[in-house]
Amino acid sequence: MPDNTFGARTAAALSRRGPLCVGIDPHAQLLRSWGLDDSLDGARQFCETLVAAVAGHVAFVKPQSAFFERFGSGGIALLENVIAESRRAGALVLLDVKRGDIGSTMSAYAQAYLDADSSLAVDAITASPYLGFGSLQPLFDTAQANDRGVFVLALTSNSEGGQVQLARRKDGRTVAQSIIDEAAALNAEAEPLGDIGIVMGATVPGCKESNALTLRQSTYGITHNVVHNGETAHDLSELNGPILVPGMGVQGGQPSDLRRVLGASAQWAIPSYSREIARHGPTVASVRSVAEQTAKDCADAIGR
Repeated sequence: MPDNTFGARTAAALSRRGPLCVGIDPHAQLLRSWGLDDSLDGARQFCETLVAAVAGHVAFVKPQSAFFERFGSGGIALLENVIAESRRAGALVLLDVKRGDIGSTMSAYAQAYLDADSSLAVDAITASPYLGFGSLQPLFDTAQANDRGVFVLALTSNSEGGQVQLARRKDGRTVAQSIIDEAAALNAEAEPLGDIGIVMGATVPGCKESNALTLRQSTYGITHNVVHNGETAHDLSELNGPILVPGMGVQGGQPSDLRRVLGASAQWAIPSYSREIARHGPTVASVRSVAEQTAKDCADAIGR
């Protein structure tokens, strides 16, 4: 397996810099808390400080595209700069765009974010599979051709997500489990790690440990999910891919939740913190200090 695949770069970054993803989200409340105007200039100062504080120290940074798009073309130019400066500092850039569409439209999204020739090209993006997992194929194809990655929403931290994600299919699996299984099929035999990750929130029910009772006929066969205390447990044992874990910090997730939610797969967790770290600004030193401590806390909880 080439060392430059997204999975290989992710494994190396987590080993070298620790398990942490810092969100770069220039939304109005954070800008005001830093004493900045809710304007493009305020967003620029905010982003420059965050990039200087963390991009040279953490494994991942995660700009949320919407908070840049709201400033129009100037915001997109700022996003391009954040991507370039973060990668120059050695961080992998995961763009949170949650794109989900079909056909030529999805191909255009793939070209925008995953084609190496694009000014918006990042290491990986988030994507929504709820037009059907197969609708994401243009993303997967472009990611593979350019050594990039895709994180597919499986079990998210928002309370509304369960309406769809915990629904049962005819084969007995939850929708979330079927997404995990589809991602696992794409990652099969990848070393040290596949390029297709999932998104699994820190506040969701815990996963099924690999030694728990289950019946799995094949990747696409029947799975009887184990239920603990009335909650459905999901099987991550075959994923072989990175797991983005939102919902950390302000949303309630703690480092101790990583093992609870992910079990043995926590070794590939990428816990994502945004406000919990950014609220310690506006100085580079204060943001960097809390980021470094958070990365240590997460590593200790995972056992890295």
